[in-house]
Amino acid sequence: MLRVSLREISAALKEGRVSPTELCQRCLSFIKATQFLNAYITIAEETALKQAEESEERYRGGQILGDLDGIPVAVKDNFSTAGIETTCASNMLKGYIPPYSATVVQKLLDQGAVLLGKTNLDEFAMGSGSTDGIFGPVRNPWSYSRQYREKSVQNSHTENEDANWLVTGGSSGGSAAAVSSFTCFAALGSDTGGSTRNPAAHCGVVGLKPTYGLISRHGLIPLVNSMDVPGILTRCVDDAAIVLGVLAGHDPKDSTTVQDPFKPFELTSFIDASKLCIGIPKEYHAPGLSSETLALWSKAADLFENAGAKVMEVSLPHTRYSIICYHVLCTAEVASNMARFDGLEYGHRSSMDKSTEVMYAATRREGFNDVVRGRILSGNYFLLKQNYETYFVKAQKVRRLIANDFVNVFRSGIDVLLTPTTLSDTVPYVEFIKEDNRTRSAQDDIFTQAANMAGLPAITVPTALSEKGLPIGLQFIGRAFQEQQLLTVAKWFEKQVKFPMIQLQEMMDHGHTICHHQKSAFFS
Repeated sequence: MLRVSLREISAALKEGRVSPTELCQRCLSFIKATQFLNAYITIAEETALKQAEESEERYRGGQILGDLDGIPVAVKDNFSTAGIETTCASNMLKGYIPPYSATVVQKLLDQGAVLLGKTNLDEFAMGSGSTDGIFGPVRNPWSYSRQYREKSVQNSHTENEDANWLVTGGSSGGSAAAVSSFTCFAALGSDTGGSTRNPAAHCGVVGLKPTYGLISRHGLIPLVNSMDVPGILTRCVDDAAIVLGVLAGHDPKDSTTVQDPFKPFELTSFIDASKLCIGIPKEYHAPGLSSETLALWSKAADLFENAGAKVMEVSLPHTRYSIICYHVLCTAEVASNMARFDGLEYGHRSSMDKSTEVMYAATRREGFNDVVRGRILSGNYFLLKQNYETYFVKAQKVRRLIANDFVNVFRSGIDVLLTPTTLSDTVPYVEFIKEDNRTRSAQDDIFTQAANMAGLPAITVPTALSEKGLPIGLQFIGRAFQEQQLLTVAKWFEKQVKFPMIQLQEMMDHGHTICHHQKSAFFS
């Protein structure tokens, strides 16, 4: 029951094959059984069961609110949730309980969704591994999959199997792990430079970053205001479209949301590929791209071509500057946003109170980890009066050139761009932490951050398993506000590749068994 899609479980609820309370209880017991994954920071058991009971009453009275009524969901812990602790995985906000909910959270609740809890992340969403929060790293469910374990046993040189557990990617690793391990049917992440798409690719789920301005950011604790977008993580493209239909639209509390009304859409199973033009950006053939990912990318292009689509190599000439440009703009906005955490209004406050200045400094030293403090320092350096023109203003100009590259490509007749999402499949935690956070983020955001700087919609679709038995995803980037076209192409692709469902045979010492028959993989 927990392994079906959101649409399928919604139908089961409507037909009375399962009740919202029973479904909620199953998810909660499974969250407890998979606690070792560290996907959740807070489990809102009491609240969730109450919401499930209310949903059950609506089903009994024939007053269903929509497709999400009674559906268990999870939310990344950088979205404000009224009455539920919101920490951003930081000492700075440990114990902070917001008085209001983020607009996207409220929209889910208004549709009857059942909020199971808040998911783990890198502190203040700064990272690409979900390893740097105060609650510890998130473990990738694929670490315990039959597909990975069978391959790793053959190549294993260590007696301790559990020593090689894998990272989820980040920063929305908790949300990706929650969806991948069947503890919820959809989850919210945030995406500033790839924080939804990166973990989605590494955990074998769908990760959607909508167009900037399509979904409200109100209540999402800001990292980079000009790039932050709430992201959607689901097990299939169709489910992402359902959640998008609920979340999209203007919000008076967020002036950056578009005024145009959003009409929810249903995705068709059929597309006329002969009318499609797919662009392959040559600059995305980047150093460090694994041969496996490159081969999959090439096979995917062939798949479209064989179906009758026009596949063209295109150029995004300023791509090579994008990761540097992103770093400058990102840290500058981080420095500005983090200034609000001063120990006066909310969050952590140091007991060192000799003077206001001493209290400020001690609060921020105690509240932020090294990664956050490092980005604040970098950002403040770029914003110094003598550096402002050289770094910040120049980076803004380069950002415009990067955005124009996409405009020119789409004007030339390209409908959707096809790219890798990550350089390779995921890696063990012990390997991941050999590089520092900044180096890792620069490597891991290489294919994803340009879509944030240009404000474009992008989705990663799980495509195939690597030789190690781990998921590899490919990314589709669409025209601004053309989510329907983007998701239609992604759904068609998903149907062709038939990505295998994760087989979690052993949930460590909990003895749980989850098995799902593997579909025949298109890419062998």
